[in-house]
Amino acid sequence: MMRRSRLLGILVLLLPLAAWSAEPSPVGFWLVQDGGAVVRLQESGGTLNGSTVWMKEASYPSDDPEGRAGKPLLDDFNPNPALREHKRLGLRILSGFVPGDTPGVYSGGQVYNPRDGKTYSGTITLADEDRLELRGYVVISLLGKTQTWTRVDPSKYGLKP
Repeated sequence: MMRRSRLLGILVLLLPLAAWSAEPSPVGFWLVQDGGAVVRLQESGGTLNGSTVWMKEASYPSDDPEGRAGKPLLDDFNPNPALREHKRLGLRILSGFVPGDTPGVYSGGQVYNPRDGKTYSGTITLADEDRLELRGYVVISLLGKTQTWTRVDPSKYGLKP
């Protein structure tokens, strides 16, 4: 009986250490580097994916040459013409990221840029609990660009968690 209570006491003391050392999760809402959009990262089927859930400018400007002023922005540059009618708000731009060998690093994913219609290979690195670095690249990581995103409270943007 004494052994059980001693073991239980040790476990109770170690539980806070386990919680403290737990790796932060990238799941949540992230403001992109230029502040123009919020992306929601979610885990599904063992992969990390992200969709645009808020945009500073979600509709065409008043001087749109094609007369679409005020209408929702579309995925105009998608290489697949059948997908060009999809709204950019709600569009999946990150897909297929899986945890790497290093804690806080997710690789093997793709980054879709609706501003040019191109898809890049990518890695996500959690710099800390509230900051991540998204690197998109062609062929090798050296030929790429990194953006720093900041975790945000979704209610600040009228979003529900």
